[in-house]
Amino acid sequence: MRLKIILSSLLVIAAASPSQAQQHGSATAGHAHVAKTDTTIIVKAKPDSKSKNPVLASNTPTTKDGKKGYNHVPLAGEKAYFGDKNEYVNDFVRKYLDVHNKTLANVQNNSTEPFSVIDDILKQKNLPKELKYLAVIESALNHNAVSHAGAVGTWQLMATTAKMMGLSVTHRQDDRRDLYKSTAAATKYLELLYSQLNDWLLVIAAYNSGPVPVQRAIERTGSHNFWDIKEYLPRETQGHVLAFIATASIFENLNKFINLGSIPVDFQFGKEEEPVAVATAPLPPAKPGAANATPAAAAPGAMVAKKSPFTDEELKNMSIVRIKDPIDMNLLSQELGVDKKLLMRWNSDYELFTYNTYPTPFYNLRLPKDKSDLFLQKKEQLTKKSKALFLTNK
Repeated sequence: MRLKIILSSLLVIAAASPSQAQQHGSATAGHAHVAKTDTTIIVKAKPDSKSKNPVLASNTPTTKDGKKGYNHVPLAGEKAYFGDKNEYVNDFVRKYLDVHNKTLANVQNNSTEPFSVIDDILKQKNLPKELKYLAVIESALNHNAVSHAGAVGTWQLMATTAKMMGLSVTHRQDDRRDLYKSTAAATKYLELLYSQLNDWLLVIAAYNSGPVPVQRAIERTGSHNFWDIKEYLPRETQGHVLAFIATASIFENLNKFINLGSIPVDFQFGKEEEPVAVATAPLPPAKPGAANATPAAAAPGAMVAKKSPFTDEELKNMSIVRIKDPIDMNLLSQELGVDKKLLMRWNSDYELFTYNTYPTPFYNLRLPKDKSDLFLQKKEQLTKKSKALFLTNK
């Protein structure tokens, strides 16, 4: 497949090929992402060459004052952008906060200084402020983070990409650990990717897997829409983009819920839908034993015990089996003869595990007790079949 990449200056692009995901708990903000490896592609464009894919050309518009103009970063609740995927995104954000609230709270408590540095550089380059949350899902803002693949620093840059973006990477000095220098390099790389892809979700995908898998998915579908090409991207990259949307949405619009640990079920995503608070006079305290007595309201910011989503009957008939590798839910439903809707309801956060955005390298799978023995008999077979299915869908 020909890739005619037209760049305004260097005519050089760093492309990271997808590989196996990093093990959880290394250089990530509560989830694992694709371990980056660098492949440098140098393309000399011929004067008479015409790209069939204008997305590869430098097409970043400029404003009247000469600054580059960028589209905004979409957040949960933006129906105009997400369309029929709006509720799916909202649901993913809810699950993400439920699973990662401790990590997000820790980042929130230690983000003032690093965000200040990153915000200044983003502002200088006229880039969207939401891009700083990419550093959160890459490293949890840890400048000493090192992945198993060798990506280093807050922005988890590989050595080849870092050098190409102007950083010094030697045994004596590694600028990837310097927040200011690495942010300048990472934003330079993001600008380069945007000049080719013109959509921030595609840029986040390319930052994770490298531009080549994204471009191949675009050519395969003929679409530059993330949701159209999503199924043709590596699963880890799909999860990386969703984790970015969730993290940016939570910090920008839902940060008041981080310490609470979850988003209220009646919360409406989207600014235009957010309910208006109405001031009311406090109710007088009820007398002990009075018929109208109600439990005391929790103090603002207090942790509220979560009610189990399962009935007593379901808990009696439920068995928990730990798995280390994702199993396709359709396959699991068919092989065990269990309703898929029941499995999905019992394992509502399972999607995060399949995308490698789960905080642990294992998942406690909930199954009907009378199917647990059959599952254990077929576990190895189900795992192998699922791996083959996931590879086919990449």
